[in-house]
Amino acid sequence: MEFAQLLLGGISGGCVYGLVALGFVLIYKATESVNFAQGDLMMLGAFFTLQFVNAAYWGLPFWLGLAMAVVVMAVIGYAMEALIIRRLFGQPQFAVVILTIAIGFVLRFLAGFIWGHEPLTLETPFAGQNLSIMGLAISVDEVFVLGTTVVLTLALYLFFAKTRLGVAMQASSQNQLAAYYMGVPVKRIHGLVWAISGGIATIAGILFASRGSIDPNLGLLGIKAFAAAVIGGFGSLPGALLGGLIVGLVEPFSGRYMPAGYSQIMPYAIMLVVLVIRPNGLFAQVQSKKV
Repeated sequence: MEFAQLLLGGISGGCVYGLVALGFVLIYKATESVNFAQGDLMMLGAFFTLQFVNAAYWGLPFWLGLAMAVVVMAVIGYAMEALIIRRLFGQPQFAVVILTIAIGFVLRFLAGFIWGHEPLTLETPFAGQNLSIMGLAISVDEVFVLGTTVVLTLALYLFFAKTRLGVAMQASSQNQLAAYYMGVPVKRIHGLVWAISGGIATIAGILFASRGSIDPNLGLLGIKAFAAAVIGGFGSLPGALLGGLIVGLVEPFSGRYMPAGYSQIMPYAIMLVVLVIRPNGLFAQVQSKKV
C-alpha cells in the first residue's frame, strides 16, 4: 500500500514537472532558445490564479479565474518575447539564457513584493476530497493533475504534428531565414510560442498549487523541470512529460528508501548519466536541419 501511495504521489508530482518541461521544449522546438524563466512564469501564473479565485482577494469562480490567469500569462509571455527577447534576435543563444535568468529574478521579486513571501494556499473546488479505490486513498487533486496533463500533452502533440501553425513553428525552428522566404511570419510565430508556453506554465502552476502552498521561490522548481526536459530530450514533447515522470517518481522513492538529502540530488544525477550515455535525451527526436 505504501508503494502504491508513493507511486501515485510521484506520478502526480511528475506531471507538474512534465508540464513545465513542456514549456522548455515548446520554446526550444520553435525558436531554439531556452527560457530559464519558465519556472517563474509557472509561479506567477499560480499567484494570478490565487488573486482571481481566493476569497481574500477577488473571489471569482475557480474555472473563470483559471481561464483568466491563462490568458493573462499568455499575454505576458507574448509581451516578453516581443518587447525583450526579440531585441536579441541574431545574438548568441547564451545571451538569451542570461536574459531569461535575469527575468526570473525580476519576476520572483515582483511576486514577493505584491503577494509577500509567506506560503499561500490556492482555494480549489476539490480541495480535501478523496476517492478510495481498493483501499488506496486518491485525492481528487491528483486525478485533476493526471487528467489535465494527459489531455494537454496530447493536444500539444497533435498541434505540432497536424496543424499548419504547428508545422510553421517547426519550420521556423529548422531554418528561420528559409521559413521567412516561404511566407512564414517568423516573428509572430515566436510570439505565439511564448504565449502558449506562458499558458502552459500557468496550468502547471495551478496543478502544483492544488496540491500544496505557493510562494515566490516556487519558480526554482523550474530547475528540476529543466532536468526533466534534458532527460526526456529537448526535441520531444512526449519525452518532456516522460522525463518529468521520471523526476517525479525518483523523488519520493529516493526520499523513502535512501538517506536524507538524496531525493534532492537524484534528478540531477540521472540527468548527468543520461547526458553521458545519450546526450540527446532518452526520447529525443534527432533531426538534421533542412536548408
